[in-house]
Amino acid sequence: MMHRDATCKGSPPMPAETFRDEWGIPHLRADSADELAFLQGFNAATDRSWQIEMERWRSEGRTAEMLGTDGLEWDRFARRSRLDDTARRCFANLDAATRGWCSAYVDGINHALAAGLRDGPEFRDTDTEPAPWEPWTPLGVFLVHHILFGTFPNKLWRAHVAQTLGAGAVELFSIEAPVWAGSNAWAAAGSLTQSGSPLIAGDPHRLMELPGVYQQVRLACPEFDVVGLAFPGVPGIPHFGHSGTAAWAVTNAMADYQDLYSEQLRREGDMVLALGPDGARPVLVQHEETILVRGSAAETVEVIETERGPVISGGVDGGALSLRTPARVAGSLGFEALLPLLRSRSADDVETALETWVEPVNCVLVADSQGGVRQLVAGKVPARSRENRVRPVPAWSTEHQWTSRWEDLPRSPVPGLAVNANDRDSGGGDRLGLEFAPAHRARRIRQLLEEGGTGLDAAYMERVHMDRLLGSWPIFRALLQGLTSRPATDPASATAADPASATVPLSATARALRARLLEWDGQMGADSGDAAVFAAWRSALVTALAAAPALHRLTAANNFAPLFAPWLNPVARVGFALETLLAKGPAYGIDVTGAASRALEETAAAAPSGTWGGSHTVLPLHALADHGTAGAASVPTVPLTRLSGDTACVLSTESLPGLTDRSFRGPVARYVWDLENRANSRWVVPFGASGLPENPHFASQLPLWAAGDLIPVITDWEQLTKENHDPC
Repeated sequence: MMHRDATCKGSPPMPAETFRDEWGIPHLRADSADELAFLQGFNAATDRSWQIEMERWRSEGRTAEMLGTDGLEWDRFARRSRLDDTARRCFANLDAATRGWCSAYVDGINHALAAGLRDGPEFRDTDTEPAPWEPWTPLGVFLVHHILFGTFPNKLWRAHVAQTLGAGAVELFSIEAPVWAGSNAWAAAGSLTQSGSPLIAGDPHRLMELPGVYQQVRLACPEFDVVGLAFPGVPGIPHFGHSGTAAWAVTNAMADYQDLYSEQLRREGDMVLALGPDGARPVLVQHEETILVRGSAAETVEVIETERGPVISGGVDGGALSLRTPARVAGSLGFEALLPLLRSRSADDVETALETWVEPVNCVLVADSQGGVRQLVAGKVPARSRENRVRPVPAWSTEHQWTSRWEDLPRSPVPGLAVNANDRDSGGGDRLGLEFAPAHRARRIRQLLEEGGTGLDAAYMERVHMDRLLGSWPIFRALLQGLTSRPATDPASATAADPASATVPLSATARALRARLLEWDGQMGADSGDAAVFAAWRSALVTALAAAPALHRLTAANNFAPLFAPWLNPVARVGFALETLLAKGPAYGIDVTGAASRALEETAAAAPSGTWGGSHTVLPLHALADHGTAGAASVPTVPLTRLSGDTACVLSTESLPGLTDRSFRGPVARYVWDLENRANSRWVVPFGASGLPENPHFASQLPLWAAGDLIPVITDWEQLTKENHDPC
């Protein structure tokens, strides 16, 4: 590859060009894969400058240094879990071609910095500035996006449940409950489409970050021409792409591939020993790191790594938990797959490329223009004791150690339809995971596709995205049908109503509300008053159950870091596991019917009015909102946007019943990949192409996204506008 420095100092500029469509989406073209990686890095640095630098600080454990004490909790975790060291290790293990390609991407980012093009109001507001990246920084950014995306935080919750309520109560919160993840993807073979060629569609569900976690991009060079969704700060198109003749899409497989070990540590002179299956042995790593803190004193954190993994919680004084992950064990994230993925021309090529993928573990749908359609699970799942999947296990126990074997992952051709929605069937079931999302979304998508018969096209797929039928509604409806009385407010009223019971009939207003809900069709439409009433009752039900005596002890303090508070919030957890609690709660002494009746009375007394969209609005999450100590920095805003859908809908605009109706997690992109003609493909993101708040494309797609509209994927270069500035 020609050295960029030489080219930029006077030799003729390389034919690397940036084009934009009317939505500001970058279309990048260069003469080689490495030159294209340079251009992609340059573009990410100019379009998403603040966003990628924030992720870089996180990967290095330096947010407190830049933004103040609010960053300390994350930085402690990043240092103790050794994110930056893992990125370095994985980068060093890359093959030469992939290592050079990643380095070229970083060269592009650093060239934008040297050219004075890494702008952003957040830098000015916080009196910070970007700095040169290291070659391994993109791998650190990818780790930041996914280290908490796996299963280990749920093991902390189960440990807390077992400690406070007993081991038997764990199942109340862990059986088919939608826990912190959700995505849809579906594929139709050519026998079911109007064109005779396959279609793939879907939407990843993540936190509603502003700017968005995904960047629409086109990457073109003589080797390949791919449109898809990239992670800003990471080269290539890992998750959702269309090469012209092959297309792929992923969902979270919900596989369990991260383990927590309870460690017994002790000091012996200058050494720290950890008790393992072969007795107490010196830890692999023991040193101190200094976290600089803006506006405050620096903090020293002890970094310890045992033979199981880095200690992320507790320490020598007790409560030590080590984290074991495939990336740390294998010294690979799977970036070796990224270049072959871009070069893929067939479903076989995609499947072969993903054989080297490590984590996160994904369900993949892939199709090609020759009619091939298949589904597979990609990644590394360790073969070990099933108990490892539940909660922290003893580090000294032989039966809980990892073997040298990875689980065999399912893969199969798709003769007709395939639907992946984080459900048990698509994710490999008990052999690979413990918890999966309820089958509501998967069943509903399949039903809608089957209703389309053999006439499926891109427009039909687009409509499926916006289905707002609440999959869990029959469960709640059955509960409402059984409500005829409520717990007595005092013994006298109970006796007056029925001397043999401690209940009284529902009030007239509660009966009217119950009748209204029983007539509702279960559609979570933004303009629906009935949906708003249901959501109010559901929130009151969550609050009532969370306060039940049988669950009260969940409010007890735990010894885990505040970073994990979102996974340990009892009200949030009751909301997530509500379906399971309704079914299994009575066996644990939880008065589900009484809680539902009280919630009905409470909701009726409040006389809710308005529509679901009045409270169910987009909650964009900007990094500065978590850093009040950064000063008076202004957080970019977007128009208040009313949403249809909810957690158990295909349109999964997730809320937290009992805490907030606002949607903090939802479809962070939607796409339809057409294998007959890529120009018939469509996509959209919640906000826009640019990360600069003053840019007209900062949130230009938001109204379309909220309405369910997609924009066309432009493939004709003549329809694009070339940018005037050259990356050199």
